[in-house]
Amino acid sequence: MHKLSEIVNNCGRVVVKIGSNLLASKASGINLSRVDAIAEALCYLQRKGKSVVLVSSGAQAAGVAALRLKEKPKAMAEKQAVAAVGQPLLMEAYEKAFRKQGKHIAQILLTNEDLSSKERFFNAKNTFGALLNKGIIPVVNENDTVAVEEIKVGDNDNLSAMVANLIEADLLILLSDIDGLYTDDPSKNRSAKLVPLVEKIDAGVERFAKKSGSELSTGGMFTKLQAAKKCVSSGIIMVICNGEEPGILKEIFEGTFKGTLFLPKKNAMTNKKSWMAFVANPKGFVVVDDGAKDALLNRAKSLLPSGVLDAGGDFRAGDTISVRDRLGFEIARGESACSKETMLIIRGCRTGEVGKRLPSCKIKEVIHRDNLVILAES
Repeated sequence: MHKLSEIVNNCGRVVVKIGSNLLASKASGINLSRVDAIAEALCYLQRKGKSVVLVSSGAQAAGVAALRLKEKPKAMAEKQAVAAVGQPLLMEAYEKAFRKQGKHIAQILLTNEDLSSKERFFNAKNTFGALLNKGIIPVVNENDTVAVEEIKVGDNDNLSAMVANLIEADLLILLSDIDGLYTDDPSKNRSAKLVPLVEKIDAGVERFAKKSGSELSTGGMFTKLQAAKKCVSSGIIMVICNGEEPGILKEIFEGTFKGTLFLPKKNAMTNKKSWMAFVANPKGFVVVDDGAKDALLNRAKSLLPSGVLDAGGDFRAGDTISVRDRLGFEIARGESACSKETMLIIRGCRTGEVGKRLPSCKIKEVIHRDNLVILAES
């Protein structure tokens, strides 16, 4: 499969994500044999010289079982309470499993706010780096006990892609309860075929990923494709495979597994641009004219004051902002060189006129090309 063994064996940093359906049920709680198997497999990868991070769902499912609830709660406070009960049980299971392998683990709980804040993003990056350098395996989950809708990532497929970007991983493996991406839902259509290789995520591939999920999971193939987009744009390989298969991680690195491989784009975003595109929450926006839009999308230019029509939000110099066209469509994101107040004063100015309108302003580009990521097609 496209020299899979050669491709993945060159990967030094690996993120593995395992979903709720594989780990726990509301009736029996945490599947301890599955936890033991994942610990053994990750330690095998570590012995092969890989740095490994585990993103694990299962806290809410473990909490539902521990509290003997008939179903997963729907109210936010109740969900948070159940996750608070389940998370230590999940970590206890992992700690025992990795201790059998002679390995230490570390718990890292994240919210979208932790990742979208530039300062907190790089603080987290440094923490992961220190742990990996010591041979410790971080076990990551969303901090469901404090995350409200405004700061939730929402699913661990996207969280794992964000973590892969944060640590500059080479490979993300999504362990699911399905073999990979199919042309249709295989449980409803016997003619559905597994897609073994995706070299480009186009409209045809997107049609395969319909929104789906189960009572105890928050994702489905739809969120896995979102994760794949984040990964391939950042130069990260991604694999979807069936975590119920024994030895699946070994098979991936031997090139013999059954699943779907997503190849990264050749012109991958830098770590900073990937963060701006997929993680950062823009503090505001600018609206640009058609000439500026063409310059950004087709001529790889910086955004000049002359192309700015309007600005909104509450941003300062250094903040990430959204770049929109006249119709309101987001075409790019970038790091603003000035505040919104300054942007509104110098908008429409040619470079030589900026100083005349605002003598204290020395800005030539309001967003430099190096600090700009394009989101729309040219």
